[in-house]
Amino acid sequence: MSGARLDPASLQVLLARLTGVAEEMGTVLRRSAYSPNIKERADCSAALFTPDGTLLVQAEHIPVHLGSMPAAVRAAIDAQGARVRPGDQIVLNDPYAGGTHLNDVTLVAPAFAPGGRLVGWAANRAHHADLGGMAPGSMPPEATEIHQEGLRVPPVLLTADVEAILVAASRTPEERRGDLDAQRGANRLGVERLLELAGAPLEEVVDYGERRMRAALHALADGTAEFEDVLDSTGGPHGSAPARIRVRVTVAHDTVTFDFTGTDPQRPGTVNAVEAVTVSAVAFALRSVVDPTVPANGGALRPVRVVAPPGSVVAARPPVAVGAGNVEVSQRVADVCLGALAALAPGRVGAASQGTMNNVLVGNDRFVYYETIGGGQGGRPGPRPGMHGVHTAMTNTRDTPVEALERAYPMRVRRYSLRRGSGGGGAAPGGEGIEREIEVLEDVTVSLVTERRASRPWGLAGGEPGAAGENWLLPGGDETRAERLADKCTVRLRAGDVLRVLTPGGGGWGPPPAAAP
Repeated sequence: MSGARLDPASLQVLLARLTGVAEEMGTVLRRSAYSPNIKERADCSAALFTPDGTLLVQAEHIPVHLGSMPAAVRAAIDAQGARVRPGDQIVLNDPYAGGTHLNDVTLVAPAFAPGGRLVGWAANRAHHADLGGMAPGSMPPEATEIHQEGLRVPPVLLTADVEAILVAASRTPEERRGDLDAQRGANRLGVERLLELAGAPLEEVVDYGERRMRAALHALADGTAEFEDVLDSTGGPHGSAPARIRVRVTVAHDTVTFDFTGTDPQRPGTVNAVEAVTVSAVAFALRSVVDPTVPANGGALRPVRVVAPPGSVVAARPPVAVGAGNVEVSQRVADVCLGALAALAPGRVGAASQGTMNNVLVGNDRFVYYETIGGGQGGRPGPRPGMHGVHTAMTNTRDTPVEALERAYPMRVRRYSLRRGSGGGGAAPGGEGIEREIEVLEDVTVSLVTERRASRPWGLAGGEPGAAGENWLLPGGDETRAERLADKCTVRLRAGDVLRVLTPGGGGWGPPPAAAP
């Protein structure tokens, strides 16, 4: 494969082989992980990088992980690239050094060919259910500084001593040790497979991504569109006020700019995103609209410019907390990008999906459970109805299966069904949300980090908005004593109490049949 430029067929074969490596890494990680969050929910991602740290290929895992992972690999190379040797791995979770939030632990491994030539890098990222902090799950909505969210690890070599620190910081140390082992194993396999392609012209894969993206952008008419939306609240002790995210998208020939000037400043709460998360949401929205078959690599982002004002909720500065930026701000950034692109690419964008990951964290000194719950997808052009009860936009995980949840944790699922009537009306109705009721069998602390409890997923092209979500506590399981919970809160539950989460439905696309002329 080395030497001459690849013909189109050979290029596709190489691209498929590399993508297959990333997929296999993800499979190894999930099958060997200890925690249900990774093993059952697939809250992990894998990718390969060129020697200089450019994204080469990624598996179709979690958009918010993958779009931000290049920043983590860049930080790892800058900090430790000159020190690594064959067999080494670099670990980090610092959101201000390429990470997303503290739970997402990234491992980066070099692939050295015989003779010492660096062929590339294998990397994976997995959400660890607990890394310390002021509440089980390490995403306390009351946090105002990142120090309150858990252990913060800059890019360092993963040694036995570093692992001991990571494990000791968690309320569930053995689970952390097992998940780290799974991540190490996934990278070892990625390195082994990448070395089998040591003679391949990897730069052609990246260049191909750039050509495809420029061609897709050139097919759009030049123009500018703006869109804005809100986050219901930003966490922290005074986080009840909404925060606005605004974007201006400009297509010019074969380039595009996403300018977030006018977005609200960061707040002393947990709903702030670092710039890498914002870039990941831009990449997801753009590729989804212009051409989902464009290779998701560093070349595809060369024609893309992102302007994220430092100190805003889309480009937070330390030491502000950012635990919900990865899971909630990313969703709203994707929403505003898709809303603007709907004007630039008519007929290619659906209505808003649920716009939240519905984060539920339950734990005590003995266990920690983390879950994101699906909801309604927005109705789509075609018209095609939105899907019911799925994870949308920046997440690609699964709901924890009832059997796995009840086996691993002292909890019982009392109800798990679609939330009938929650999708917005339209020629293509929005998908329905989910009703999930969980009874706790021990005294626990519960943290909720949710959105779209005040605002609603918007309809498009005359469609109606989806229903807002709701959070409820039923003390002792008693329906008559039900208490409405805030969108972001930490509460104590006693054995026998029930948590009820109703997730949002998707917006509708096109006028409802009764309203059509």
